Amino acid sequence: MRHILAFIWKHNFFFLFLVLEVVSLILIANKSFYQGSVLGNATDRFTGTVVSGWSGITSYFNLKQENERLAEENARLHRMLTEEQITSDTTTLTVTDTTYNQQYTYTVAKVISNSTNRRDNYIMLNKGRKHGIERDMAVMNSEGIVGTVVSVSSNFSWVMSVLNKHSRLSGRINRINQMGTIMWQGGNPASGTLHDIPAHVKILEGDTITTSGFSLIFPEGIMVGTVERINVETGDHFYTIQFRFSADFNSLRYVYVVRNLIRDEQTELQKNIIDE
Repeated sequence: MRHILAFIWKHNFFFLFLVLEVVSLILIANKSFYQGSVLGNATDRFTGTVVSGWSGITSYFNLKQENERLAEENARLHRMLTEEQITSDTTTLTVTDTTYNQQYTYTVAKVISNSTNRRDNYIMLNKGRKHGIERDMAVMNSEGIVGTVVSVSSNFSWVMSVLNKHSRLSGRINRINQMGTIMWQGGNPASGTLHDIPAHVKILEGDTITTSGFSLIFPEGIMVGTVERINVETGDHFYTIQFRFSADFNSLRYVYVVRNLIRDEQTELQKNIIDE
């Protein structure tokens, strides 16, 4: 310890210079949007590279388990690609090109950073803009929903986890076809809440919740979780439903980033209706 202190004292001007440099960069980033964005992108690239390298080292010791999981996820992906097609009346749409009829594509990405113990949790993936990843793309794994892409660089992307106070998704209770809003209230990373379900309908513990497909981001029918507890306050007209997420957010390794191939068309049509 004495040698360390002596070394720091001997090079105190150098360390003081580093501290002042860091403070200067922070002040510049806070005062200027342009410099802040440049510094933020550089930090993201550096952080992503470091985290990706460490993730590669740890993954080496789990190759067997990862290969098994990837095989299972690939099998699920093939099933999804055959099931999720744009349905249409053949009397009005005669195109038979399978590429045209496919509504969603899936890009496999590796989770290189993840948190579950905060109020606002985010996930970093090892795929970015040059891999076709864009903002507002859905992220899921073989077990269920994971989150939504919120920021992208050339090689990496940040995902707002479902375990985030700002996350809002449209969900459906399959058995009774009732739609509500999926949220996370904080605390337990295994439990979420479903809101806006009318209190007059009959809900059972064990009912499954899936995505409704109304968000233009998540495909319809992706698993969300199962109902654990139902509550309605006196005089309230809607349930507060607690459910268990089907995805284990603590063990995320590989995910799918989902692109809706006709989202631009859907968004433009929606915008035209709002403008009118």
